[in-house]
Amino acid sequence: MWRSRSQKWSLICPFFFIILIHSIAIFLFTRGFLLTRTELPHSSNCSDIAQCPCVSLPRDEDNPLPNQTCWTESSIDRLVIIVLDALRYDFVAPSTFFKDKKPWMDKLPVLQKLASEPGLSSRIFKAIADPPTTSLQRLKGLTTGGLPTFIDVGNSFGAPAIVEDNLIQQLVQSGKRVVMMGDDTWLQLFPHHFEKSFPYPSFNVKDLDTVDNGCIEHLLPSLYEENWDVLIAHFLGVDHAGHIFGVNTIPMIQKLEQYNNILEKVVEALKAQSGPGGLHENTFLLVMGDHGQTLNGDHGGGSPEEVETSIFAMSFKEYRFALPSELDVSACGVNLDGKKICISYLEQVDFAVTVSAMLGVPFPFGSIGRVNPRLYFLGAGSLFSKCNDMKGCENSSYLEEWMQHYVNVLCINAWQVKRYLDVYTASSVIGFGSEDLLRVADVYSHAQGYWSDVGKDSSSCTMGCYDSLLPAMKMQVDAYLKFLDSVIELARSKWTEFNLKLMGVGLSVIFASLFIQLIAIKRLNKFCGSSFLSAGHTEDSANLILALIVVLIRACSFLSNSYILEEGKVAMYFLATIGILELRYSIMTMKLLSEATLSLILVCVLRFIMEFGLSKQAASSLDLASILEIAQHHRVLMYWSLILPILPMILLAYLSHKCVAGRSERRIQIYVVNGSIFCYMLIASHWVVESKVIHVPLLLQHIGRNCIPRLIYAAGFSQLASLGLGCLFCRSTTSDYQRDLIVNTVAMLSACSSTIILLLGRQGFLIAVATIVAAWCIMRLKNLRPAIGNGTSSNLTFYLLPVTKWNLLAVCLFFCTGHWCAFDGLRYGAAFIGFDEFILVRQAILLAIDTFGFSHILPIFGLPLLVAYRFPNEQINAGKVSIFLQLSQVYLMYGFLTSISATFSTLCVAIHRRHLMVWGLFAPNLKHHNMNHFQQALTSKMISKTSMDGSPARYPTPVQSGTHLLHSGRSIYLISLPQPERFGAAIRQ
Repeated sequence: MWRSRSQKWSLICPFFFIILIHSIAIFLFTRGFLLTRTELPHSSNCSDIAQCPCVSLPRDEDNPLPNQTCWTESSIDRLVIIVLDALRYDFVAPSTFFKDKKPWMDKLPVLQKLASEPGLSSRIFKAIADPPTTSLQRLKGLTTGGLPTFIDVGNSFGAPAIVEDNLIQQLVQSGKRVVMMGDDTWLQLFPHHFEKSFPYPSFNVKDLDTVDNGCIEHLLPSLYEENWDVLIAHFLGVDHAGHIFGVNTIPMIQKLEQYNNILEKVVEALKAQSGPGGLHENTFLLVMGDHGQTLNGDHGGGSPEEVETSIFAMSFKEYRFALPSELDVSACGVNLDGKKICISYLEQVDFAVTVSAMLGVPFPFGSIGRVNPRLYFLGAGSLFSKCNDMKGCENSSYLEEWMQHYVNVLCINAWQVKRYLDVYTASSVIGFGSEDLLRVADVYSHAQGYWSDVGKDSSSCTMGCYDSLLPAMKMQVDAYLKFLDSVIELARSKWTEFNLKLMGVGLSVIFASLFIQLIAIKRLNKFCGSSFLSAGHTEDSANLILALIVVLIRACSFLSNSYILEEGKVAMYFLATIGILELRYSIMTMKLLSEATLSLILVCVLRFIMEFGLSKQAASSLDLASILEIAQHHRVLMYWSLILPILPMILLAYLSHKCVAGRSERRIQIYVVNGSIFCYMLIASHWVVESKVIHVPLLLQHIGRNCIPRLIYAAGFSQLASLGLGCLFCRSTTSDYQRDLIVNTVAMLSACSSTIILLLGRQGFLIAVATIVAAWCIMRLKNLRPAIGNGTSSNLTFYLLPVTKWNLLAVCLFFCTGHWCAFDGLRYGAAFIGFDEFILVRQAILLAIDTFGFSHILPIFGLPLLVAYRFPNEQINAGKVSIFLQLSQVYLMYGFLTSISATFSTLCVAIHRRHLMVWGLFAPNLKHHNMNHFQQALTSKMISKTSMDGSPARYPTPVQSGTHLLHSGRSIYLISLPQPERFGAAIRQ
């Protein structure tokens, strides 16, 4: 009855309509949500200082404000910046500053020793970064002095050159020679700025040494050369060691010890040439991190471990006075040697303007930071070491002279920030609110009022009057710092711009799409010959109500950041609740008791895995990697660590072969399954080589490490291509359509499984077997309720609860495989299995397969099994049309459930758009849920071709499959949002 062309197109047209409406909804919402601050093309120049009110108030007629060539007087001649990527705060601070001592602490004793020695001007700073804590964003923030532009995180794979005014650009414009070595992200951000550069590829997180060795090769010789003014060396070993092994591991400790040796040599070389007339007489050293990292080695979010890093600053001059305690926010204690050591506080947004002031270059136009008093004192305190030779200087202290100088610098700093604020408000489409601007302007006017009074008094100051001016200067400093702090606070709270109208329209269209899907469900239910909510038994109605309650409660949970953070546990709770109810009914009816019991036990096992086993999320958990690391020190355990993962591999191979055995008419499917079994053996070989249990020649090691994974990838692609071609050109003559659907589905799952299991690691086969057992229980337990009459129960009441359980299982598998909805939830090492070099598209595909393999790809490809096993205990051979209708409706239900999750995630993002966790938690969650829909649409069409021998036009499947394309516009979101840290490292971060 569906053979006519008009009937066929009446079913296909809604498919395109639903795709269109979802695309429009996501496009509108993201256009309103993903706006960011306007990046101004303006640049600061030395001549701009003539507009500054500070220059009209010199300290005295003979000595005007000391920036006759530019904004501030250069206090240092050369600057060495050593960046240790992902440098945690507790890597540098003494362990005595913490409650518990950890193995990775006190591994950089050279910095602690220098910071505690008297006579040298050195200090450790606790530096606070602004999230997202990806390396590209942090380097941009460090050099521009601005806050992150979140939409740029998506460029972390191929960073565009910075267009905003920045520290590096100001150095080059001022004639400073800048030399860079290490992380090639610097060269992407500043492609034409360096006098010399030695970049090294930074995306391969498995490589701990290439970048570091390159830095070492060029850093130490460069310290004896005169052809540079600023030297930047960016090391990556600690960052990569964290991503692959974690913080509390031997490779991490070895890297920190290596860095300590390097820093000792650097300090020794600088000291040796720091004497009068020496090359480094006035050189300043900075050893710093761009961000921190969690105990799992991840970063990208805004947790304290990720935003807290360290800066060690050192000048090779001795100062005769100390900074006032009011300007030095520090905590003092003792190190392991019992010597006093103080740690100061610094925000990374202050870095660019502070370094600019020390080097005597204009402040970056868009900087909103303040000149940090402690760091600036280390570099600029030497300006007054020659004070004894100045007339009348003996009657004024070094401190008072420096305070007057710092007040002048802060005046310029405040003027520059106020100028940027005014230009930004005039140039930006939205800008800041008028009330906020008036409040900030009042604070600035108040500070300038102080400046006028202090300036007049200081201009007429004679011998001995500086003591009386010191309190007034402190009040002046407080006024300027209050203004600068108010600007940063305003920017952090309202920097991101949102178009609420576009977001509202997008949300309205998204909710309308849910209504359209309900209409599609009702329409398809009529094709199936049953009413929309018909249910002949109370048990069927109870199933429907239970499923709806679970879906609605889970959807509402997305409105809370706490429940989003624990989404896996929420899904597991609902899965366990349904399992308990099914076990109760099974006991009452004495049907399928073993399946109900096994299902509940499996939920408990998955919950254990999520909490204590394989999940990376719990920092205190003992994951499989830790177990395997322990096993390396025990020969017997080492062998068992290889044998145990192989046992579920054998079981998986047996189950796959059994499903297709005896199906000689489906030879392509048999070849595909047998090919997957062969790939399983290759995976085991890969593990043996990687574990180094057996000593093999170097050539075989390369084959096992790289060639075998590539062969598995190629085999998986070939298997999928063979299935696709077989569907197009090979028509089955069997009339057992249910069995045919099972064979095709198993073959498709097998083709995908080898690559997914390889990327997941040694837990892959265990998770795969657990998934098969859980799926089998769901397929069996859906027959726990009696069908109506002769088996013509409404598909809605029959399938809704099993599909809901299938959806919850997919969510649980996402978290059980060590992932979670945050920017630091990616398993970056998976992108480099089989490859040592970084290629964006290839590594992106591998990382996406690893991330969504068990939670999206396999569950969606496996949905046809719910239909194929509808009546396993009855010899009912359903016809092709009946199977196809049921298959379509199952996909439609699954798509509707994920659509609800995605819709409420979108609503959550809209409500919490200014929440602290919007980019670290809400946005990735939205991205995670929207991923389902494109795969569902694609898979539904592929299954329709596979199971129906390439003739889907005869049946209404296109309508149903199309309804699952909700949020295919997610691709827009992927481009614009942070794909956390190196897409396999990439997000250089």
